[in-house]
Amino acid sequence: MLRVNEIKLPIDHPPQALEAALRARLGLEGAELVRFEVAKRAHDARRKTAILMVYNVDVEVTDEAAVLKRCKDDPKIGPTPDTRYRPVAQAPADLAERPLVIGAGPCGLFAGLILAEMGFKPIILERGKVVRERTKDTWGLWRRSELNPESNVQFGEGGAGTFSDGKLYSQIKDPRHLGRKVLTEFVQAGAPEEILTEAHPHIGTFRLVTMVESMRAKIEALGGEYQFQSRVTDLLVETAADGTRRVAGVRLHTGEEIAARHVVMALGHSSRDTFAMLLERGVFLEAKPFSLGFRIEHPQSWIDKARFGPFAGHKDLGAAAYSLSHHCSNGRTVYSFCMCPGGTVVAAASEPGRLVTNGMSQYSRNERNANAGIVVGVTPDKDYPGHPLAGVELQRRWEEAAFKAGGGTYAAPGQRVGDFLAGRPSQALGEVIPSYRPGVTPTDLSACLPDYAITAIREALPVFARQIAGFAADDAVLTGVETRTSSPVRITRGKDLQSLNTRGLFPAGEGAGYAGGILSAAVDGIKVAEAVALAITDH
Repeated sequence: MLRVNEIKLPIDHPPQALEAALRARLGLEGAELVRFEVAKRAHDARRKTAILMVYNVDVEVTDEAAVLKRCKDDPKIGPTPDTRYRPVAQAPADLAERPLVIGAGPCGLFAGLILAEMGFKPIILERGKVVRERTKDTWGLWRRSELNPESNVQFGEGGAGTFSDGKLYSQIKDPRHLGRKVLTEFVQAGAPEEILTEAHPHIGTFRLVTMVESMRAKIEALGGEYQFQSRVTDLLVETAADGTRRVAGVRLHTGEEIAARHVVMALGHSSRDTFAMLLERGVFLEAKPFSLGFRIEHPQSWIDKARFGPFAGHKDLGAAAYSLSHHCSNGRTVYSFCMCPGGTVVAAASEPGRLVTNGMSQYSRNERNANAGIVVGVTPDKDYPGHPLAGVELQRRWEEAAFKAGGGTYAAPGQRVGDFLAGRPSQALGEVIPSYRPGVTPTDLSACLPDYAITAIREALPVFARQIAGFAADDAVLTGVETRTSSPVRITRGKDLQSLNTRGLFPAGEGAGYAGGILSAAVDGIKVAEAVALAITDH
């Protein structure tokens, strides 16, 4: 088949317009066009009065060579890429030792799946609970202000991405189309087929729950094994006479030891105790940049109107999203992060006495408000020098400040944007009703982030308002704090994806500093699983 990219049509085009555009683009007549299917669909809303639908289409024709010759000067026409996934190895029949996968988030889930598909029968260790029990514990924080440190938004089957917008797109380079493997597996597990064709697919929390369960069942049917509520407290390391270090297994919080010479560390970005343990065991870690800030909320109708103009509410557009960035006069960059159309701000704490926010949407994206992180980049050399875990301590400092400012009950500190920009505490909230539960305490957010971050956000919000009308409206709401944008550490690894100084240890995913979001974490899980398979089979 042939791939024809960037066919642009008016948003309200009739059904037959796409075929007509294909024929015109390829110079096809009559029976020369056998069939076609949409490979990707997006919209172009840069001109609000003339929004376009943009299609990439796979086309079957009677004479591909003739069409390619005729269209040789069009760089957006060529053979359809082969996106099938091909395993890199197969487990030996006499497999003596099963690999371990630590963590059952998107990265660990796909590392386990790929290893299971290749016959390696992985053991997957997850410190939290199965996804449905974990969901109940999470609601315990949201509804009753009761935090379970081992079962919450951060810890448990499915990882932090389970309680998010379920975005399934990424900026990673993907020449092997591993992202397609991820999406295909999700569809087989119950996701809507449209995620295979939408340019910005998402799933939503409720659908992710059943999908995670389905994928667990598949892994188990292939010989994989799950162990929940199994927190890894120590890494067993052997040191050879020449000083070479190698993984020998792990120890659990129960005291049980599991022998393994190949361990995938698919940690989440909040596995702070495990970071400390790895550092104590001599594994190379380094501090890395991340960001911190607040969540901002507006009525979704404001965002729809600002982004889509007269087409706001159109059935083919859904709830509008945005992406914003501003380089500030103090040298900081402020940008929107994890924008959740038609969603809610959620309590995402994982440690007692500390408060964290995140954003979440359901598949329908039909809640009243839009929300996004408005965050400021921080770096080790400038903001937390001198220790690999200094970024963790920076996060904790401001999470504790937010917990105190909210009243010490897991209510979040909040402030009207008008008050924030004027430098005065909020006494009450206005037209925009915050979605965070267990509740929002009006206060002064300037005590919840470093001065440089407050200064930068105050400069950026009016700039963003010039791009999205109403963005800096007085009654828009800021809620604090957003600190878990990405991991504050990187568990350094080499080209073979093993730890630089501990053979058999494969750092992977977001917590290890190699991904950001569901799709990129899942793709990294695939890559690391392949590296494990090649190491076991000595390829």
